[in-house]
Parts: sequence; C-alpha cells; structure tokens
Amino acid sequence: MAEGDPGVFTATALPGDPRLLPTVTSAFLGTRVFRDILHAAGVYSGAAGDTHRADVPSPLGLRMAAPGAHSPAESFTLNTWTGTFSHTICSPGYTATQQLYAHHSLVHLMASSITIRRLDGSTHPVTVQLRSSFVPQSQDLGLTPGPDFQGAHYIYGQTLVPEVEGGPRPTVHMLWTPAPQSLTLGGEERERCWEFLTAVAGSEEEAKRSYSAGLSLAAAGSLHRSHVRAWAALRRGCSVQLDGPLALRQALHGCLYYLLSAVPPRDSPGELFHGISPGGLSNGTRGEDYWGHVFWDQDTWMFPNILLLYPEAARAILQYRVRTLEGARRNAQEQGYQGAKFPWESAATGREVCPEEIYGAQEIHVTGDVLMAFEQYYYTTQDQKLFREDGGWELVEAVAQYWCSRMVWSEEEQLYHIRGVMPPDEYHSQVDNSAYTNAVARRSLNFAADLARDLLLPVPEEWEDRARKIKMPFDEERKYHPEYDGYSPGEPVKQADVVLLGFPLMHPMSAEVRRNDLEMYEPVTDPAGPAMTWSMFAVGWLELKELQRAQSQLEKCFSNITEPFKVWVENSDGSGAVNFLTGMGGFLQVILFGFTGFRITRSSLLFDPAFPDDITKLKVSSVSYLGNKLEVTITREEIRMEVTETSQDPPASPLEAVLESGQRFPLWEGQSVSFPTAPGWIQRSPS
Repeated sequence: MAEGDPGVFTATALPGDPRLLPTVTSAFLGTRVFRDILHAAGVYSGAAGDTHRADVPSPLGLRMAAPGAHSPAESFTLNTWTGTFSHTICSPGYTATQQLYAHHSLVHLMASSITIRRLDGSTHPVTVQLRSSFVPQSQDLGLTPGPDFQGAHYIYGQTLVPEVEGGPRPTVHMLWTPAPQSLTLGGEERERCWEFLTAVAGSEEEAKRSYSAGLSLAAAGSLHRSHVRAWAALRRGCSVQLDGPLALRQALHGCLYYLLSAVPPRDSPGELFHGISPGGLSNGTRGEDYWGHVFWDQDTWMFPNILLLYPEAARAILQYRVRTLEGARRNAQEQGYQGAKFPWESAATGREVCPEEIYGAQEIHVTGDVLMAFEQYYYTTQDQKLFREDGGWELVEAVAQYWCSRMVWSEEEQLYHIRGVMPPDEYHSQVDNSAYTNAVARRSLNFAADLARDLLLPVPEEWEDRARKIKMPFDEERKYHPEYDGYSPGEPVKQADVVLLGFPLMHPMSAEVRRNDLEMYEPVTDPAGPAMTWSMFAVGWLELKELQRAQSQLEKCFSNITEPFKVWVENSDGSGAVNFLTGMGGFLQVILFGFTGFRITRSSLLFDPAFPDDITKLKVSSVSYLGNKLEVTITREEIRMEVTETSQDPPASPLEAVLESGQRFPLWEGQSVSFPTAPGWIQRSPS
C-alpha cells in the first residue's frame, strides 16, 4: 500500500480512550478491538426501557506482548480495503502480527490470527505472550458449558430478561478456540501462524456449521483470503472516490468502512436483519450508545446512502421495520391512536423502549421518517414485491391511518393540526405544528395514496384530503418556516430541524425561502449539537451553489472525527454515542447527494452537481437505479455515465439522461456517455 493511502489508518500507539478503538463488525457480530465483550444482532436483554444489547464474553480480546524489559516497536492498522485490524510487534530478529476481523460472508464467525516470523538466521525459540481478560460468563445471559467440539470450547444460554413480559428470550451458542498464555516459534521454524476462531449463533447447529467452515478454510490457509474477497467485493460495489484533500478522502473511506460493516452480505437472504443503532453492533451494552436501540438515525441518516449503493441491504433494513409492525400497532393503540406508531427507540419487538417517556410520546416524526425510507426505496427500485407480498403495504397503510388519527381539525384556521409534539430539535417539546413533523406526515399520506394507485388498491379519500389541508407554519413577512407555532426567531435549536424540509424532504419552496431557512437557523443551532446537523446545512448551501458556506459547514464535521482510526463521536466534546454511524451517514449524504445533486423523485433521479473548491472529481462506481448499475464520474466540466450492469429478474428498465436544456442521452449497457456538467435527471427511457 502506498504511503498516504486514504483507506489505511496506521498508528504507533492506541488512543487513550478505549471507546475510540476501531470496531470489527459483520451483519450479525460486532466487537471493538481488544475488548472483552461482543454483541450478536437482535440479542437484547432487559425489560422495556432497560433493554440493551446482551454482553457476550469475547475470546477475541487477545493482545500480544513481547516478553522481557525492552519495549519493541509496535504499530496498529485498520485497513478499510481488507476489513481487517492488525497489531504488529517488531523486535530484533522477529515480527509478530495479529489480525482481527469479523468474517464478511460467514457472518457468525470472527477470527484472529497471530503470525510469528523470524527475520534472522538464529535458531533460538521466539515466544510472544497473549493477554486476555476473557471469562466465559455474562451479566445478561445464563451461560452453561457444553461439550468441546473440534477442539473448541462451547457455551450456550438465554438472555435473562425479555423485552416484553412473556416475550422471547433469544439463545446464544458460542464456540471458540482456547488461547494459551503464550505462543512459541520453535528453534527450527522460520514462520508459523496460529488461528483463533469464535463462532456465535442462535442455534447450536449454526454455530457448529460456522466453526467447522472456518476451521476447514483455515486448514487450507484461505480463511482470511475468503473474508477479504467478500469484503473487497462489497467495497468495490459501493466504491466512492474523490479527488480532493487527504483528510476528506480518509473521512470518506472511514465512513464507508464503518457503515458498510453494519449491512448484510449479498448472499445471506435467509438471515434476518436486526436494524442499525447509532453506534452499531459493537456498542450498545447497558449505559452505552443508547443501549443499542434503533432510531430514525437508521432510516433518515444512514439509509439513503445504502439505498443508492446497495439496494438489497436497504431492503433488509425495511424488512426489520416490517417485522416490528405489530409492536408499532400496539404503541399507537396504547396512546389512543389508530394504525402504527413506530417507537422513538426500537429493539427486538417494535414496542417503545425509550427509557424516558416524553420522547416516545412526543417525538412522533420517526413514524414518517420510517415511511420516507420505504418511499425512497420504492421510487428507486420499483420493487412491488416488498409491498404486495412481503408486508410493505400493510405498514404503509398503518402509518397513513396513524397520521389521520393523530391530526385534529382547526375550525379557526380551516386546517389540520398535529399538536403536542417534540420536533427533531429536542430543546422544545409539547409544541403544535412542528414544520418538520407536519411535512413528513403530509409526505407519508401522499406516498400511501400514490402507492395504493400503483397497486390498484382503493385510496381512502381522507389521505389526500388531509395531506392537502395540513398546516405548514410559514412566516409571510420574513419568508421562512418557523419551527413550530409560536417559534420566535433567534431561539436556540439543538440540531438540524427546519433545514431538513429542503433535504431530504424536498418540501416545495422557492430558493429564497430555502436560503432564509438556512440563514435563520444556522446561527442559532447549538455548536455542541450532534454531528449530522452540519452536513444538512452543507447540502442546503450546495443546493444554492454557495460553495464557500457549504465547505465551512462540512468542515465542522471534522471536529467529530477522532484519530487515528476515524471513529466518529456524536458531539464534538466527545460525549454521546461513539462510532456514531448517524454522523457518518450525514457526511456520506453530503458526498452522495450534496456534491452530485442526486434527488430521488417519483419518476426520476435528479442531478445537479456542485463541489467545494478543493474537490476536482467524484466517481461513484455503482449508483443503483431501476435495476441498473451506473458508474457516474463528475468533474466541474463534465459528467460521464455508463450503465455497467442490468438486472435480469425483474428486467431492468432502459434509462436515459435528460438535461434541463432538453438534450437526451440514451444510457445503454457498456456505453459511456458524457456531457458538460449541468442539471438534469435520469429516467426510464420512454422508447
């Protein structure tokens, strides 16, 4: 790897705060390097607001140490191209290297290998010590030892407390290679590799199958290679490359590494997906990262990037919401409403698990945020099967019913109101007509009506009637959107709220109003607020071609990125969630939607590129749209597009690019077209 590779992060010392160590994660297992616990997806313990990711003891927290008094040279590397963390000790006469990874295609398997290599002609034994604080017990699981299997130790047990009374208590089965206290390279050996495997699954059979598969790959010397191959294929399929400052490219590759670690591999249709929490699967023990609960962070902040690059994984995220629909129906019923109300914090069942009642009761925009993800998915893929056969329509209908029942008619204004809410700006509560909440409710109702027509289902009249007549707070004099009824200009705001009307909601407004909203809220938004906020101001300024202002907002994100492994923190003072995927999702949206101007509409994918001054080129290798994969390369002068792949089942729609000037360019597979950089859109070819 060349010096300055933006996808490889190396350090000679670890950060002082262990929370800032990198994570190694698959769709099913996650841990932080050198930590003595790991987590398995969907395995929570604790009732209601106490439910948290169950700590599974991790045998992988091994740490090498060289015996003797001298301190050898050490290095620590996270390689985002191979999805592998490594620790190397360089001593006179030998090197010892430990690699740690969550296997990308065998999602129930994590592995650590240690290689000692002699560098000189000596013949004395070389010993490396292994430190570990692993104890096969857990505060969250009742663990019982079972018989050894193919050289592995075995424990299994259930979580102690179900999320809802009488609800399921998942079982965890774990097999692991026992680690000695030291490893020795014999006097006659030049090099030797030891493999330590850990398999974790919900059944004994799956744990054994994964462990055996790992053993046979290890015996053939190809365990790590098989992981790297699967991971590299994912990275290639989701490749985003920038010509610009090194720090920006490093941030980009860091975000792609951590976010893509959280999604299911391409060949795992049988595996249930359990959603993505703000700090991912490695975090979420009790008292950390919101206990591993799933918020709108998944649907609003992470999802759009995954949808554009990898729609199969986006579908798995939506299926998590479909699976928790019954819990969402119960939430609505308990609050006296119809339909389904998605919880502010979701775990295994979809019941509200937020420990503080106010958020579950008032921060109801999350239900519209969930539906917005379904809408973007549908318009990008036209996958009707999700809605007709796999439960999607029932969810859409239930959300529309919820919004209708949550509104009240104001005789005085002759408009529908949604009262008593907390907007995304959590410094305010019990407000009426939050601009964001009402806009997202309107969007839910319009989508439900559009989808019903596409599926040839009757459209309840009240859906469109209420969408038309819901109040949208607007100040005619100042020409901006007040955050809620009675908001006065200058009042402090916690995070991006009204600015989200422009993107992602694409609420209709003039450029003047869009600018006024940005100008009004930028100076009053709390500088200590969460990391994703600045990315949405950046997208707004890019839309208005205010490149300098966009850049200064984007630069604010960097105070949330820690060294040396580019792990994000929620707040710039280091507080809040760590490995903050929400902030990374916002940052990626600046690149994938802000720099490109991509906007998903009912009938097209709009583009209108705008780069800050220090970026010269952006290449997204695989934009997915209507069954086509497009390679899109943008410079200030030129846009180049090529369809590189088309799906067969269902067959992809032929596409064309249309410029606002009226020029049309058919997009045939394998043929590259280019045109001067200008606004336009990609749509189904009418021919």
